[in-house]
Amino acid sequence: MRNRILLALAGTSLTLSSFGQTTSSNTNALAAVETKEPNSAYKPAFAGQTRIDGVKSATNYEGKVLTEALKFPWGITSLPDGRMLVTEREGTMRIVTSVGKVGESITGLPKVNPSGQGGLLGIRVDPAFATNRMVYWVFSEPSAEGNVTAVAKGKLSADEKKIEGATVIYRATPAYKGNLHYGGRILIDKDGNLIISTGERSDKVTRPQAQSISSGLGKVIRITKEGKPAPGNPFEGQAGARPELYSYGHRNVQSLAFDPVTGDLWEGEFGPRGGDELNHIKPGKNYGWPTITYGIEYSGEKVGDGIQQKEGLEQPVYYWDPVVSPSGMTFYTGDHIPEWTNNLFIGSLSGMHVLRLIIKNDKVVGEERLLADQFQRFRDITQGNDGALYAITDQGRLYRIDKK
Repeated sequence: MRNRILLALAGTSLTLSSFGQTTSSNTNALAAVETKEPNSAYKPAFAGQTRIDGVKSATNYEGKVLTEALKFPWGITSLPDGRMLVTEREGTMRIVTSVGKVGESITGLPKVNPSGQGGLLGIRVDPAFATNRMVYWVFSEPSAEGNVTAVAKGKLSADEKKIEGATVIYRATPAYKGNLHYGGRILIDKDGNLIISTGERSDKVTRPQAQSISSGLGKVIRITKEGKPAPGNPFEGQAGARPELYSYGHRNVQSLAFDPVTGDLWEGEFGPRGGDELNHIKPGKNYGWPTITYGIEYSGEKVGDGIQQKEGLEQPVYYWDPVVSPSGMTFYTGDHIPEWTNNLFIGSLSGMHVLRLIIKNDKVVGEERLLADQFQRFRDITQGNDGALYAITDQGRLYRIDKK
């Protein structure tokens, strides 16, 4: 409570330097950051798959609250001039400056269903935004048949007050009359295709669809900017398969990022009670849910047969038990804090911190928790054009994280 009061004012600045002895980011000399008992007695498939040694940043860095005026923000992305475009779950899109000035609501968006975990979700601007002003976003779309994870695009008007020509280009069907597990992240790959994440809609009746290549639920999807299956997708031409699918066997994916060195796709998803996963996504692969998992049901019962490994199903590179609830994520490519170079930063919801992961040769070799004393649900994180990290929280804050 004391920390909440101290940080109540926007513009509050905190120094978040290491406490106690520091260690190089390449030295796994500290105890694992997770100290709570796991929910299950499941054993990892290989050493270092969970509870890896902790690390501490040697650089003094600062988390600055730029604003607290956002309302349930969900997605954030940078505009060419350094400002940021932010979605708010209830259906609002706003521009926020790098000093925290929040713009008016942008109109012209399709209707969203903001109940449960739905609403206006992930967002990206076209790489050629400076000339075409195109914006792409994900949202939960209501219909008579139920709700779907939908993808839309439109042009931000010259006066920045509205989205012109908003068009829904893709729907992850079938629709379902539930309001959980929409996925909702979006990236644009080097070929200009859209990478979209969907959830399996949570309920036991829809879970099996994560394993079905004829369903859009529980998938990573790759489509063109017109909403068509991207050329070269792994299931192209396969009878009964959806050609837009890129990978499958996912529960609820709210984390997507490209490795800045290799260009490979990484993904984070929620487990049930335990079993949050970090996955290196490869085209056509099956990531196991709900057949294998390191989590258990919220009731304490096993999920399915209670197995963690099966031939033909991919293992997570890393998993968490208890959960941290991994949301938006980004790799750091700035030059302000060299020890963070190519590290992966993930917003943690239930964990209420920002995760820093050091990844070497497809394995997590160090884990750090940043901003844990802020008691915020970190929903998304991105790197700004100025090289700093910017993170939004469910409580309405926008943070700038950079060298002090």
